Amino acid sequence: MTLAMDGTLDAHSRRDLARMPAHEAALRHYEEELARYTSPREWWRIAMLPGGDPVGFVIPARNDYNSIIAYLAVLPAHRGNGYIDEILAEGTHVLAEQNVPRIRASTDLSNTPMANAFQRAGYVNFERAINMTWN
Repeated sequence: MTLAMDGTLDAHSRRDLARMPAHEAALRHYEEELARYTSPREWWRIAMLPGGDPVGFVIPARNDYNSIIAYLAVLPAHRGNGYIDEILAEGTHVLAEQNVPRIRASTDLSNTPMANAFQRAGYVNFERAINMTWN
């Protein structure tokens, strides 16, 4: 997860990276969000090349309201090669196997590659949220 922070377009991660090292930001994100999901860790997937090199990962999960793609990342060395579509498809497949009524995912408006991946996978853009912070 620390490697995925390099060059991230996620606004929350970028804010964290402005205040702390990447390892600390990744650990904080894991401990404060991802580790708290009660859905099985067996759902989590790491995408690997045939030789065993990691490409990225996806964390399908269940929050208090919906089945979600909680985290999706392609490592910087592999971005731009289309791997995001396969990684998202696997995460979606894991959740769909649970016969859930819907799967939700979100991304920042400025994260165009992620938004495009969701669109290609058939996710419907049904709302927008604005998160504002003050120093």
